[in-house]
Amino acid sequence: MSRARGALCRACLALAAALAALLLLPLPRAPAPAPAPAAVAAPSLRPDDIFIAVKTTRKNHGPRLGLLLRTWISRARPQTFIFTDGDDPELQRQAGSRVINTNCSAVRTRQALCCKMSVEYDKFIESGRKWFCHVDDDNYVNPSSLLHLLSSFSPNQDIYLGRPSLDHPIEATERVQGGGTATTVKFWFATGGAGFCLSRGLALKMSPWASLGSFMSTAERVRLPDDCTVGYIVEGLLGARLLHSPLFHSHLENLQRLPTDAVLQQVTLSYGGPENPHNVVNVAGFSLQQDPTRFKSVHCLLYPDTDWCPMQNKGNLPSR
Repeated sequence: MSRARGALCRACLALAAALAALLLLPLPRAPAPAPAPAAVAAPSLRPDDIFIAVKTTRKNHGPRLGLLLRTWISRARPQTFIFTDGDDPELQRQAGSRVINTNCSAVRTRQALCCKMSVEYDKFIESGRKWFCHVDDDNYVNPSSLLHLLSSFSPNQDIYLGRPSLDHPIEATERVQGGGTATTVKFWFATGGAGFCLSRGLALKMSPWASLGSFMSTAERVRLPDDCTVGYIVEGLLGARLLHSPLFHSHLENLQRLPTDAVLQQVTLSYGGPENPHNVVNVAGFSLQQDPTRFKSVHCLLYPDTDWCPMQNKGNLPSR
């Protein structure tokens, strides 16, 4: 009996020693967490990712379009395309292949305006660029401000940027082919006189109602001009929304109310024209006789290194 107890005690001691040895072994380490995947930065937007369409007409090829070529287009030539309605060898010499004769009527009618917009849309889709921006030939475009604004959005999202000329949505009658019941549709639109931009993602969705001449037949459904038809397709048919931006400006607003220190941050500017010559932005520079639109003065403040700008502007690039 005593022998059995002795053997049992020795077995217990051996087991205790084994357990102690196990407790002294280092604990296995938990595996290190897998490194988090590096964030992939969105590719930065480049100037040539933007397609700027300037709508004009043959009678405006002289001083009016010449002013744009001399000012902002000179700083955005690779991304700017001029859509007109007549051949002009002199304009072709200055702007080359970026002058596009739409062969649309030169008469300012709803149909002629929609004809030009239809060609603008098709040329943009064909270009493969990320952003479509439409302006008129009385707009000054600040390419840097435009690039900065569009860099805030993805071209793959449904983006429609611009400034309405009304303080409420437009209401239109939607006509149905075959004499069906007409319906009323409400939507916002960005006025073409201030300029507007569309992302490529949204523009591609517009294709059934805009591509290869479809834009004109869509416009006939609501019997509205080009800029209204864009809003109708975007909001009325696709259900996307106009993003209202205060950075776009047309001759329809009081441009003198724009603060002088904010002028150089705007995306587009305009001027009142012969019927309202005093409706211009308030900036220093050339006299009103030398620069009735104020575009040359704005340009020299933005680009004082321009060879025809006054000497006092050179080297004084304003902060933006």
